[in-house]
Amino acid sequence: MVDPPLAAPLESLEYVVVDVETTGGAAKRDHRVTEIAAIRADGAGTTLEEFSTLIDPERPIPPFITALTGITDDMVRGAPRFAEIAPEVRRLLEGRIFVAHNAAFDWRFVSTELERAQGVGIEAPRLCTVRLARRLLPELPSRSLGALSDYFGIDNPARHRALGDARATVAVMHRLLERAAAQGIRYWHELETLFARRTPRRRTTTARSPSK
Repeated sequence: MVDPPLAAPLESLEYVVVDVETTGGAAKRDHRVTEIAAIRADGAGTTLEEFSTLIDPERPIPPFITALTGITDDMVRGAPRFAEIAPEVRRLLEGRIFVAHNAAFDWRFVSTELERAQGVGIEAPRLCTVRLARRLLPELPSRSLGALSDYFGIDNPARHRALGDARATVAVMHRLLERAAAQGIRYWHELETLFARRTPRRRTTTARSPSK
């Protein structure tokens, strides 16, 4: 996939917002995807297509992951293996912007799984909503998905599940793109320029104990 045209308006592009749940934090250490959601959306805020499924990771799910996500070995037993859904995932990603909250994490897992299943990873422009929030909302103490959802008034009843987090990320992305447009950032190349700027260092102050 080629990069978007430098003059492409952000609202004219198509995005695929991805969220994965996994057996651990390192794709290169043989951790695997247990659930994936991919939502195709346009730049105007419309969801065009949703895909989500549990996945058999072909390895046990650690108890602390089950405690976080609620996904158990019993739930993924009988679910498709990633190789079975790889063609659908690649179809959704082809020709679109890959978006995720902490995009490097989801990108590594999806690319590693596709490479394992089909011999080729993914190449696509990426948009990380964490990085975008840091640029556009420097005043916020946290840019976690939960913090941004609270800030924008976005309800996410399925936290730490792929489809719930992907839907929340779609809403966060559109709010951030609206903020970018309000600052005169309307084209892909202007977004890249925003990311290339050095982030101002925060001033630190000595903490004081509250009076009692």
